[in-house]
Amino acid sequence: MNNRYHRQMLFEPIGETGQKRLQESHVVIVGVGALGSSSAEMLARAGVGTLTLIDRDYVEETNLQRQQLFSEEDVRMQTPKVIAAKKRLEEINHLTKIHTEVIDAGVDELEAIVPEADVVIDATDNFDTRLIINDICQKHHKPWIYGACVASYGVTFTVLPEETPCLQCLMDHIPSDGATCDTVGIISPAVQMVVSHQVTEVLKILTGNLDTLSGKLIAFDLWKNQQMELKVASLKDDTCSSCSKKQYPYLTYQAQLKTAVLCGRNTVQIRTNGEKVIHFEEMKKHLERNQQLKLFSNPYLLSFEIDKYRVVVFRDGRTLIHGTKNIQEAKKVYYQYVG
Repeated sequence: MNNRYHRQMLFEPIGETGQKRLQESHVVIVGVGALGSSSAEMLARAGVGTLTLIDRDYVEETNLQRQQLFSEEDVRMQTPKVIAAKKRLEEINHLTKIHTEVIDAGVDELEAIVPEADVVIDATDNFDTRLIINDICQKHHKPWIYGACVASYGVTFTVLPEETPCLQCLMDHIPSDGATCDTVGIISPAVQMVVSHQVTEVLKILTGNLDTLSGKLIAFDLWKNQQMELKVASLKDDTCSSCSKKQYPYLTYQAQLKTAVLCGRNTVQIRTNGEKVIHFEEMKKHLERNQQLKLFSNPYLLSFEIDKYRVVVFRDGRTLIHGTKNIQEAKKVYYQYVG
C-alpha cells in the first residue's frame, strides 16, 4: 500500500500522516457527470478511503466527450452514471469503498448522507441543487467545494462554514448569463481545470493543510487565456439567511422543486412525492401490452418511446421525459403512461 502511494507521500505537505488521513476520509460527490467523474477518479487514485457518489442520470453518448469514467457499452446499456463509475473506480483502486446513490440530490436525500462526510464536492449542473448543498453543509458544518464550467470557462470556490462567505453570499458575484453546455458547448480541458482546483482543495482539507486553502473565487477562460482570482472574505454577509442567520431557506419544502428542466437536455424531470409507491414490475407488464411502445429495461430503470418522447422511469419513481422542455407537456405524458 505504501508503495502504491509512494510518490504522493514524498510530497511533504501530505507525507505518511496525510496519506493515513486520506485513507480514513469520506468524500461525498454530488453529480457524477464531467466534474464528478473526474474528481472521483482523482480521489480514488489518491487513496481516499470512502467515496459516496450521487447522480440521478444514466450514461448517454454525448457524455463520452468529457466524462472519462464511462464507455460506449455504458451508453448502450443506459447504465446509471454512479453504477458505471463504481465499476470503473473499483478496477482502479479496490481499496476505496464506493457507495452509490441513483437519486436526485434533494433535501431529504442529502440530509441522510452529508452528515457522514468529511467534505462535499459540488459537481452539479444547477444552482437549485447547489443552494441546497450550501445550506445543508452550513447546517452540519461541512466544508464543500463549489465548481462549474461551460464552454472554455470555469469557476470554483471553497466554502468553510463559520469562516468564509457561503454561496448565497456570493450569488451576486458569480456570472450567470444562462449559458449552458447545450447552448454554447464545452471543452474537456475546462472540466479538468476546475477538477484540479476542486480536488486540490479537498486534499488540503483532508490532510489538515487548511492554512494553504485558496480562500479565493477562482475563474478562468482557457480559450481566451484569462484567469481571475477574487479575494472574497469581505463579501461574507452578516445578514445572510444561510450562513449568518442560520435559517437555511433552501431546505424548506417551499424551496424544493418537484419538476426541473435538465441542463443541456431537451428533458423534464418529474419527481414523485415521498408517499407515492412505484410498482416497477407491474408497470413494466402494463407497458409491454402497448405495441406502440419501444420498451427497454435493466435492473435500474425502464424506458420507452412514444411519438416524439422517450420516457425513463427509475425504481425510485423519478421520471425523465425526453423530447420537451415544457413542464406541462411533460406532465401530460407522465400521467398518460406512468400514473
